[in-house]
Amino acid sequence: QPLVSSSKWLQSHGLKRNKLSLSQILSQIGFQHRKDYVTTLGKLVASRYADGLFPQYKRAQDVSVYNLTAKKELILHFVDCLMGAIELYKQRMEWLTSESRQIFGVIQERCIVIVLDFGTVAPTEFDLCRDALSMVLVEQVTQIAKFNLIRAAQDLMKWQQKSTPVSEHTVKSAVTWLWKLDRMTAASHTSPAEALLEAMSDEAVSS
Repeated sequence: QPLVSSSKWLQSHGLKRNKLSLSQILSQIGFQHRKDYVTTLGKLVASRYADGLFPQYKRAQDVSVYNLTAKKELILHFVDCLMGAIELYKQRMEWLTSESRQIFGVIQERCIVIVLDFGTVAPTEFDLCRDALSMVLVEQVTQIAKFNLIRAAQDLMKWQQKSTPVSEHTVKSAVTWLWKLDRMTAASHTSPAEALLEAMSDEAVSS
């Protein structure tokens, strides 16, 4: 699936146009029970002609009352629409929290640098980190424009000198570079900060 923001995703699925908010639904299946200020009484007075004539719904947010006039068929139609919308949201959440997105979130920027700081992790953890990074390269970086990898170490390591255009070849090259890294390298307390500063020095990078 394409990496799109939630607002664009809502628009692409028509959820912003389908008028499925509570206020929009209520306006289509009934009308608001009105109150007006009566000067002689000095207070708000609600009309009473609808009492007992229509089913009523009171909104918790503002305590406004709606008289419901819709037939059962129209209400069932909105039930179907809402159930469909809920299913789309579930699918969206499952996608947003799956695979590399579960670890890295959704990369929306067009040009990024991934800074690697492995510290002194054990061999199995080192491989898990590289598995996760390989996953994000293949699943998400392939959808953007440019990228680079920088490893925090005493002797800072860069996959490329500057961010590089994304292609099948460059992604494969980055994965290969990643798996050729040594687990243990000399590091210092300033290594991560230096790697971040180096990443930020590339003017093309947005994240």
